[in-house]
Amino acid sequence: MRLHVVGNVCVDTSFRLPRLPRPGETLNATSTVEGIGGKGANQAVAAARSGADVCFWAPLGDDDMADRVTEMLKSDLDVDRLIRLPLPTDRSTILLEEGGENAIVSAVVCARAFDPIQQTNLTEIWSKDDILLMQGNLPWEVIATCLKLAKRSDLKTVLNPSPLSDTNVEDLADVDVVIVNRGEACALTGLESPAAAADLLFDRGARSVVVTLGSEGSLVWDQADDAPFVLEAHRSAAVDTSGAGDCFAGTFVGLLAQGKTLAAAAKVATKAAAISVARLGTLSSYPSRAEFSEIIKISELENTWLGQ
Repeated sequence: MRLHVVGNVCVDTSFRLPRLPRPGETLNATSTVEGIGGKGANQAVAAARSGADVCFWAPLGDDDMADRVTEMLKSDLDVDRLIRLPLPTDRSTILLEEGGENAIVSAVVCARAFDPIQQTNLTEIWSKDDILLMQGNLPWEVIATCLKLAKRSDLKTVLNPSPLSDTNVEDLADVDVVIVNRGEACALTGLESPAAAADLLFDRGARSVVVTLGSEGSLVWDQADDAPFVLEAHRSAAVDTSGAGDCFAGTFVGLLAQGKTLAAAAKVATKAAAISVARLGTLSSYPSRAEFSEIIKISELENTWLGQ
């Protein structure tokens, strides 16, 4: 079973600050780091390191930066499905305060011009029982079309509708699993309670819903179950929270692609995200393949002890 991650990739520049600047204020950074980012790339790398067979579909520009991104991704992913567009490669600037909170500004012209149905052979490569994972960086019309065609081809579909810019989740008939954080769940449904928000997402067509709750863990709910499974978070000192949600989503779906249950996948994803927030950077903070192997092994032993 292959996992097709369709999304974006960009160059992240992170500025570490004692605090986030106020309007009109200039602050000097204590350090600066440049690396690969983008929700699509983040989730694809996390899934690949967890052991999944990942096909990553994303656009790059026609500049030197695109060459650097391609070279840097080679250690984790097959880069043959990255396409070039006559545009600048997408970029993000991350302002990271000492306490771990962040503010992000992105330039996403490549992502907004990307149409994988028209510009790639995605629909010729995917096959029945594969999984499609998408985020909210592409235009909603493109996302909706990919999800609809994937369901017609009998793929399992997963949507992490972040960022929420123009994402429309009124109709989720083509979505098997929705992954959102607490704030997104509230924004999409108007409901404060994560369980009530998940219930409304079921009404809109989703088959399973995962709501991540930060330091409070996550809520995992399949429509066939009477009540959600609430998973406690793993405690860790937050150093850099950027990309933690992508680490969770990519790991979670990567494990689904390896035949794990929703609950088992969420347990490992929670551990992986806890590791990532305790380290600086985005992809550089994610567990390595060796670390993932150990996390999965320990999780499986715990499930055996608990009789799960």
